[in-house]
Amino acid sequence: MNQDQDFERIIMGIDPGTNVMGYGILGVNQKKLTPVMLGAIELNKVGDHYLRLARIYERITGLIEQFLPDELAIEAPFYGKNVQSMLKLGRAQGVAMAAALARDIPITEYAPLKVKQVVTGNGGASKEQVANMLCYILKLQREKLPSMLDATDAMAVALTHFYESCKPTAGGGAKNWEQFLKQHPERIYKK
Repeated sequence: MNQDQDFERIIMGIDPGTNVMGYGILGVNQKKLTPVMLGAIELNKVGDHYLRLARIYERITGLIEQFLPDELAIEAPFYGKNVQSMLKLGRAQGVAMAAALARDIPITEYAPLKVKQVVTGNGGASKEQVANMLCYILKLQREKLPSMLDATDAMAVALTHFYESCKPTAGGGAKNWEQFLKQHPERIYKK
């Protein structure tokens, strides 16, 4: 993975969790995607829930200061049966979002089903299928990936944000493609 390159845009993806929080940093130059960093913040050894939240804030803030992302894409909590788990997951997500908001980084949330659908074409894909598709799309070497699939899930969130943010906006007053491209010169693909 490449940290020494200048990018037009850097997207940070987060897969929130209270035991493990995945993160992925995706660099964008034109339409060329470069996986910069992916990893996981392990929180199992921190016993107190509030100390876990502090650790999440510290680590996400450190990653933001290191990689200077332009945008943060985060997976939305899924609805489970255990209310206490949902509450803790929501807090972890909120702390990660607060770290980004403290630095005026725009945030977009994506449902887990949406991420899987965008990356693999199957909303019911497994974590392994997501990781395999990321290896294919981003030319990652499977043996060099972190062992925790929360990291690849986070990179999938960043990739989903890239794809979703590159879609032409509906309407916008353009009557045809020529007019649309004049209104949005950043959408013109240049080799």
